[in-house]
Amino acid sequence: MGLVTAAVKTIQLRKIYPAPSSKRSPGGKSTAASAGAGAKRPGMVALEGLDLEIAEGELFGLLGPNGAGKTTTIGILTTRVRPTSGNAVVAGADVTRDAVLVRRRIGVVPQRPNPDRNLNARENLVFHAAYFGIPLRTANARARALLEKLGIADKGESKVDQLSGGQQQRLMLARALIHQPEILFLDEPTVGLDPHGRLAVWEVLRLGDRLGIVDHGKLLAVDSPDKLKARAPGGTLIQLSLDGEASAVVPLAGALPGVSRAEANNATLLAYSDRGGELIPALIRAAEQSGRTVKDIHLSPPSLETLFISMTGRKLD
Repeated sequence: MGLVTAAVKTIQLRKIYPAPSSKRSPGGKSTAASAGAGAKRPGMVALEGLDLEIAEGELFGLLGPNGAGKTTTIGILTTRVRPTSGNAVVAGADVTRDAVLVRRRIGVVPQRPNPDRNLNARENLVFHAAYFGIPLRTANARARALLEKLGIADKGESKVDQLSGGQQQRLMLARALIHQPEILFLDEPTVGLDPHGRLAVWEVLRLGDRLGIVDHGKLLAVDSPDKLKARAPGGTLIQLSLDGEASAVVPLAGALPGVSRAEANNATLLAYSDRGGELIPALIRAAEQSGRTVKDIHLSPPSLETLFISMTGRKLD
């Protein structure tokens, strides 16, 4: 059996963004100066020692709440962001030392469409292909084939502003594929999509090879979708949104028969139970006895989302 080559590999990847500039105090001195001339402002840690390996041909999804480090990871792997420390190799090239080579070997679909609005759809693709030295005749042929495959062939001669949001997103996918890259990156692929489109993307992720869950710059779990789902806490997740800190309710909720686990996330009580919605009245009473009022209730069966919530304390976006 042949060795599987890594398409993407990171080793102890860290990124710390500089802290915002100090504000001046009413006396005219900066807050940093008033704290001492030698004081250093702490930076914002976006990635903290990320170790990740993705094989050639693998469909890999990185999940995380806002601010988890997903966009920073994509930024480093696509050479738009320089890491503070650590190493990253993409398509056989180092993202820091061989950034130009990395960019030639990858395709990137951005969070939001950013085409040239002075050009029509086909011209956008041909213009992008020119960056990679693709001859005009070849670029035109590839552009028409991609537009056809993505269902927007009839929009090829239309200006970008005549395309819907979803059609512009397809155009960005075609642009990322025009030079036939070795690796394709999709940054927040559900942004700007309608509910049907978001569900379609989620279905692709569930059928993918592996998923990684990241939060606060750290990789919390990585495995196949089925194996990750099997790690979800047993029973239905019952989330109660309260009018105050939920930690006061945890002792009473956790002691209820049928509750296997209870925890607090700010003003949200998370309770896992094999009895599902049957426990809602008892949980409401527990909240009221703890001086809290229930504002909203949400039930989720065991799933990738419940695993995600149990690991990060936040919902998938």
